[in-house]
Amino acid sequence: MSPDWKHYPFADAFDELLTPAGRARAGAGKALQYLRTLNDGELSARREAASLAMQLMGITFAVYTEEGDIDRVWPFDIIPRIITAKEWRGTDAGLKQRVQALNMFIADIYDRQQIIKDGVFPVEVLAQSVNFRPECVGIKPRYDVWAHICGSDLVRDSSDPMYVLEDNLRVPSGVSYMLENRLVMKRVFPELFEDYDILPVDGYPSRLFGMLASLSPRPADHPCVVLLSPGIYNSAFFEHAYLAQQMGVELVTGKDLLVEDDVVYMKTVSGRVQVDVIYRRIDDLFLDPTFFNPDSRIGVPGLMRSWAKGKVAIANAPGAGVADDKVVYAFVPEMIRYYLDQEPILNNVPTFLCMYKDQRDHVLKNIADMVVKPANESGGYGMMVGPAASKRVHREFAALIKKNPRNYIAQPTLKLSTVPTLCDGQIEPRHVDLRPFILSGKSRHVTRGGLTRVALKKGSLVVNSSQGGGSKDTWIVDTGGR
Repeated sequence: MSPDWKHYPFADAFDELLTPAGRARAGAGKALQYLRTLNDGELSARREAASLAMQLMGITFAVYTEEGDIDRVWPFDIIPRIITAKEWRGTDAGLKQRVQALNMFIADIYDRQQIIKDGVFPVEVLAQSVNFRPECVGIKPRYDVWAHICGSDLVRDSSDPMYVLEDNLRVPSGVSYMLENRLVMKRVFPELFEDYDILPVDGYPSRLFGMLASLSPRPADHPCVVLLSPGIYNSAFFEHAYLAQQMGVELVTGKDLLVEDDVVYMKTVSGRVQVDVIYRRIDDLFLDPTFFNPDSRIGVPGLMRSWAKGKVAIANAPGAGVADDKVVYAFVPEMIRYYLDQEPILNNVPTFLCMYKDQRDHVLKNIADMVVKPANESGGYGMMVGPAASKRVHREFAALIKKNPRNYIAQPTLKLSTVPTLCDGQIEPRHVDLRPFILSGKSRHVTRGGLTRVALKKGSLVVNSSQGGGSKDTWIVDTGGR
């Protein structure tokens, strides 16, 4: 018996693969034609093969619970999300434009702060920023790039181009799952990869290494690049180990590094080795106990001084998180106009800033229909989806907004687009977003697709894996310009 594609239960949202008439959207025809030939047993076997591959490859993530940390196999759905190369070209251009403006903003904020002087960006937003680092003022990283790796979350609620939901500029994660999803799909559906012109993603590690190596302060043919991790108990440690292995660089923790005469060294069995570039996956406040949190046991004493003196490069640069703020996000379209003299290619989701009384009043009046988010939380924590919340939760969030309005934004509840998903043997729509990754150094590169995150719970809009979400492989399909 085959899953019932004919009576696919469309949600009240745009479906990425199927038109309301049940026809395949551009680029999805071959895949859907093939998937419709598979019966329930064949689809279940493919799904089990994918799950087993994830388990054998050790593709896991950690979930923090009151009972302790739980290591789980990465949840993965075998029906791909498909986007045409023609549409992706516009998304690619929009992401590059956005990240360029964000890097110019960060560089300006740690220098002349001209955008504030010109009245484009409110000084009070910076004054209350928890991620602004006064220690970074006056420092100029190579190429004037602060956010070398950015993961921007994209959503669609209609057939129009996707919106940018938020920008992740501190230590964005998820790219390893994008790469592993593709490897698993090739194992499970090798025949589809023979028939489709699917743009590759497997070049990302080499591009990442090339970008990092280009930041080296020493003119060396083979600069020493390391990946600095908090260690095995971090929820993204799988990704840290995976990327280090794929790039062929050392995976280190703070105790593996030392600073002497403002130079960073790695301890090895053969002696000290000078480090040129650090791809850090540690938050700012734990990087250097002599500059930030003195209780940090995972940082490197003296690291900030070495970076400030140009002896080592750090990606992402300390202080880049000043732009990783959901209030700052609301001003990105104006940043693009201000720094680049261009109109934004990709739009923001309409956003209300609770720091302004008129916008706050609107949010409080319509809180039952809003998604309310704190400025600096991630992973889906601390947010409220109004239509799914109780009146008691509405009152709690209204009180939080009144107490600290600068810390909250609100957005209308979007009808996130859906993709057919295999759920208990049936094909059902589930809501998705998309996180592409943008590398910035001497030039900029956007992954061909990204990590599609899917809300596996029926009707849920929360796609984060820590909140019960999963993922899909994202195919950018070349249809010859059609």
